[in-house]
Amino acid sequence: MTFTTLYPSRLRPQHGIFVETRLRKLVESGAVEARVVAPCPWFPFASPRFGRYALFARQPREETRHGLPVDYPRYPQVPKIGMSVAPLAIFTALLPVLRGQLRQGRDFDLIDAHYFYPDGVAAVLLGRTLDRPVVITARGSDLNVIAEHAAPRRWIGWAARQADGLVAVSSGLQRRLAALGIAGERVRLLRNGVDPALFRPADRDTARRALGLSGPTLLAVGNLVPLKRHRMMVEALTGLPGIELVIVGDGPERSAIEGLARERRIADRVRLLGRLPQDRLPEIYSAADVLVLVSTHEGWPNVLLESMACGTPVIVSSIDGITDIVASREAGCIVHEPTPDRLAAAIRDFLAALPARAATRAYAERFDWQSTTEGQIALFREICERRPNRQGAAHPAQRRRTRA
Repeated sequence: MTFTTLYPSRLRPQHGIFVETRLRKLVESGAVEARVVAPCPWFPFASPRFGRYALFARQPREETRHGLPVDYPRYPQVPKIGMSVAPLAIFTALLPVLRGQLRQGRDFDLIDAHYFYPDGVAAVLLGRTLDRPVVITARGSDLNVIAEHAAPRRWIGWAARQADGLVAVSSGLQRRLAALGIAGERVRLLRNGVDPALFRPADRDTARRALGLSGPTLLAVGNLVPLKRHRMMVEALTGLPGIELVIVGDGPERSAIEGLARERRIADRVRLLGRLPQDRLPEIYSAADVLVLVSTHEGWPNVLLESMACGTPVIVSSIDGITDIVASREAGCIVHEPTPDRLAAAIRDFLAALPARAATRAYAERFDWQSTTEGQIALFREICERRPNRQGAAHPAQRRRTRA
């Protein structure tokens, strides 16, 4: 059972798509059967005037995505104090739901939890109560941001010690767990991959004409939130005459980004396209010269491999673990301690000697999903085989498939 609040739905098709992609690749192996439980905050009003909260009210209770059954049970979310009690709120709301499913024969061998807090903590509480092993995958801001708060940090440390298996998607997150006192040998590094069939070069001239691009183009893809530092990109653009910046994504920083572009008198060179479906992104990546990501922190930013797979190299800030992804000039370059001036200088230098797009694509192709899938299967089997079987019969892991 994959257990996470980060999972797409028809109302939020991009939400947690990286979890869905990894699970789809795992199930395609034929070694694992899976279903998904994706807890959703309860909200009473579906009117659009309540913004993103209204989506919670309109969220379906269940649906099937790519052949996988997905449940979206509700849990109470308490304003102001929600972060500190969220694991208990999810656990209390989900325990009767899962017990009911077990009575209906919807059993599972293992809980595959994604995002440490509150998801992973709640999953460990559920696993202990239902006598099922739990694997938690660290994703990024769960350890980079949330673990900086005292109460969540204690919960995260407890869950990490209690979990049967731990996964990090980058070496930076491995180090975060080590800083919490978790022995390194307990953490498997299973990075994300990229689907080269979906993310592949589009015809560049056609893509640029469709977007009305004429000169060198920078691209940013991500939520418009402070940690992504889109405003630094706008500031850098003031020192890059003739270069355009295209931003894909939406969020609370949008008006500030637009206002800064007007203030710096470069609004004609900054284009915000809003959120786009995933199948539009290869065209956008292909049209750009460079993808820029200067976040303060990330787990494993999938947009980097997606861009590279379309032939577009990247310029990225020196976030922890980034050398796992950007390790040669074919991939891109890393800007240490970026400022607007340093970022502008790095962009100028890189644009002056871009790698061949075919070489960038070839670099990205090394990051397929096969090794990650094999690593998950090995970990799940190891955990199931060492854990006493509840019924005393041959353990399901000894059969061809494991139910997760």
